[in-house]
Amino acid sequence: MSKSKKKSSNNTIWDGNVRDAALSILLAVDQQQAYSNLLLHQTIEKYKIEAKDRGLLTEITYGTLQHKMTLDYYLEPYVRGKLDNWVRWLLRLSLYQIVYLTKIPDHAAVNEAVEIAKRRARHGGVSATVNGILRSILREGYRDTTLIEDDVLRLSIESSHPEWLVRRYIQDYGLEKAGEMLFENNMPPHQTVRVNTAKATVEEALRSLWDDGFSVKRSEAIPECLHILEGQAARSNAFKEGLITIQDESSMLPAYALDVTPGMKVLDMCAAPGGKTTHIAEKMSNQGKLIATDLHAHKIRLIEQNATRLGLSIIEPAVLDGRKAAEQFGEESFDRILVDAPCSGLGVIRRKPDIKYTKNESDHESLRKIQLELLNTAYILLKKQGKMVYSTCTIDKMENDETVAAFLKAHPDMELAPIENAPDAFPPLKEEGKIQVFPQDLGSDGFFVAAFRKKGGSTN
Repeated sequence: MSKSKKKSSNNTIWDGNVRDAALSILLAVDQQQAYSNLLLHQTIEKYKIEAKDRGLLTEITYGTLQHKMTLDYYLEPYVRGKLDNWVRWLLRLSLYQIVYLTKIPDHAAVNEAVEIAKRRARHGGVSATVNGILRSILREGYRDTTLIEDDVLRLSIESSHPEWLVRRYIQDYGLEKAGEMLFENNMPPHQTVRVNTAKATVEEALRSLWDDGFSVKRSEAIPECLHILEGQAARSNAFKEGLITIQDESSMLPAYALDVTPGMKVLDMCAAPGGKTTHIAEKMSNQGKLIATDLHAHKIRLIEQNATRLGLSIIEPAVLDGRKAAEQFGEESFDRILVDAPCSGLGVIRRKPDIKYTKNESDHESLRKIQLELLNTAYILLKKQGKMVYSTCTIDKMENDETVAAFLKAHPDMELAPIENAPDAFPPLKEEGKIQVFPQDLGSDGFFVAAFRKKGGSTN
């Protein structure tokens, strides 16, 4: 059995309600291009999924999405004729349990699939088809992907990533590293939180979480980061009281790279929902001025809510397209600027597995245009000797290294600045002013950070 087919051992049997709920989510993701993470929350409320089953619903939904192409490869020899879309998703959902989960008996997965087919279908033939296909696979087995000779096609099917993306990864990073990244994308994500150091110490936050019965450990990479091993952090008293905020470990890097101090004037150009904004405010000891802009008013409200919960008063949210910020603010008026740019999001695939099927290769070029426009605007607004940080949640070289190179070529008075205070656990490129984190490095999201300094003037 290949690496992509290892079974999970931390699951118990789902009841039909959870399977049916998962099927509804999968259909909405497919037909309406809805976001799986948002739908999960909505479905939990709609179906009144009990707390003990919420993790199971997440596992079966994400797992089916993550392995969709692999599951289709296994199903293909057994499907005769045209299937309704919902039937195909039901087969994927059921086969995922058979192939990848150990604590769900195969016969239980098949029987429940048949019952769901009976409830949803207009005639009994559908349930017979579902039963026949699944029992044939159990009897005859599923196809061996290791017999596929073409590396790109084999990795594409085994890891369930589109061929164009596999080819791009191999071209950028080589076969071995690309393979590691592709399989890591199918691993369950860790939940991490950031301690609000403007309100509590790490020890105080830990005690609060432990008192609430959470299983928590300190990060080995970032001092104010905690790993939640069991429990939902958003339901904790520490979260409600503003001692912590939910944030991936990798995305805590920009606040380090920005190198802020209390009293500075700082701009966060693409700030919503405010995770990095509030981290910057905490690094500033809630002293100074931090303007946080975003294109959409409803996202600005998220920044306001986060700032209020965390007790951070220096954040000034504003509805504004970052590319037009130079029209709003004076030239060379900011000490520090963060450009957390819109990107392909390929570093967060395991949190949003549906995006690997909806992205196109042409997206990268159009995104790079926006990224450069934001950087060029930030250049106008940055003081001499000021620092700016460009960050993305992707591992794509065009959006990262090539965008940085194009920006530096256009602005000879900008230079990469060493990220001197970045935690030692992150890659050594920080001396060059860039850090590329891969999903397999720390079990966190794929993330990129580049730090720039504007030449001229006196040294701060």
